Amino acid sequence: MSRTDVAVRMLSGFLFLLFLTDGVYSEDNCSYQDVLNYLHLTKNNEQYVMTRPVRNYKRPTRVYLEVLLYAILDVVEKDQKFIPYVWTVMRWHNEYISWDPNQFCGIDNVSLPSEFLWKPDLTIEEMTERDKAPPSPYLTINDKGDVEVQNDQVLVSTCRMHIYNFPFDIQRCSLSFKSVIHTAKDIRLQPSDNSSEATEWSREVMRTQYEWLFINMTVNSNNASDLLGQDIIIYTISMRRRSTLYIVNFIVPVLFFLCLDLASFLISDNGGEKLSFKVTVLLAVTVLQLILNEILPSSSNRIPLIAVYCIGMFALMMLSLVETIFIMYLLEKDSASRESETDKDQSSSEDCNKQGNANFLKCHGELHKRTQCVCIYDGDGGPSSELLSVAKENSSKLVEESHALEKVSDELKEMEKTLTLLLNSRKDEFKPGYWTRVAKRVNRAFFIFYVTVVSVFLAYIFLKWNNA
Repeated sequence: MSRTDVAVRMLSGFLFLLFLTDGVYSEDNCSYQDVLNYLHLTKNNEQYVMTRPVRNYKRPTRVYLEVLLYAILDVVEKDQKFIPYVWTVMRWHNEYISWDPNQFCGIDNVSLPSEFLWKPDLTIEEMTERDKAPPSPYLTINDKGDVEVQNDQVLVSTCRMHIYNFPFDIQRCSLSFKSVIHTAKDIRLQPSDNSSEATEWSREVMRTQYEWLFINMTVNSNNASDLLGQDIIIYTISMRRRSTLYIVNFIVPVLFFLCLDLASFLISDNGGEKLSFKVTVLLAVTVLQLILNEILPSSSNRIPLIAVYCIGMFALMMLSLVETIFIMYLLEKDSASRESETDKDQSSSEDCNKQGNANFLKCHGELHKRTQCVCIYDGDGGPSSELLSVAKENSSKLVEESHALEKVSDELKEMEKTLTLLLNSRKDEFKPGYWTRVAKRVNRAFFIFYVTVVSVFLAYIFLKWNNA
């Protein structure tokens, strides 16, 4: 064996022994603390905590962001707040961290307290309250220098609500992530997933949705056009309201009240029961409107369809109430006309009796006077021929007067018949029950109009909701 072969074997043995002591089979460097000691990672090491982890400040730190929706806790329409429960994952590269896993028993990642390393200062533009959930106390690093931080957050954020189609509405609320002070020169934000992946993963981890049904999540990245701007990643969450509860507790009761109002046309108009019933139904709809006012925000640009629905129902019921008052007025007018006719008949009969008695007494007195005069002349001892002639003349005059009176009486009777016919024809128009018949016609016509308007109005509202 040559000296060269011996030297090669000795070198190989030395390297093998070195590998056993310092390589994967060495038991001296098999703890996480050995990795931290090797990297000099301590809480007081300002190299890792104070500044952005780059060897050249002109090179930006690329931060990769991933957001998963875990639950939709609440959507407050009145205050226009969106409260989701999300998981956020941030990844970036630290240029001062790296090691060989073979030197530390194959350890390729280590978890350590989050205050040991610098972290990106990301915030959410729409957030109105601080996150009440405590941040994750640990972060993870790997042998290549990649750092990962996972947090679960309960966010209270603003969201512009579009409630025109309430309760069949679809809301879209956004979460915009950006750095607080760093510009695009320092931090470049990039989403680590696309819209389809974010939607699919969110559906897998989602546990509860309460009133809202999750539809999808879209991811948009707004990169700054210059280095003085800031990159923004926008996650838009689309969700549909579960409308069954509102249909059962609000829309259907208002429709039932409308049916009761339609059924009230079968109640008699003579008493006050119909009027009080309609007023009660109108007050019930007013209570539902007050409840609706507590739900919907007052800052909406368009009047919601459900508000139009309630106002329309209220207006129709109020119109029905006004029609009932008018019908009762007509019936009251008819009863008043009946009472006045009865009073007139009684007074006219009394006047006719009085006038008849007076005329009878007057005529009887005149006849008595004439006969008395004739008798006096007959009783005197005057010349009889003259008395006879005078009596004949008087009798002929009386006969002529009686004939004239008979003609006048016949003419008066004819005139009386004509006036009676005219009066009867006039009385037919205003005879008892006339206003009652008018009220029935008005009521019938209004019922047809009412049903037509209600049908058209409901068809319009439901078509609008269906096309939403």
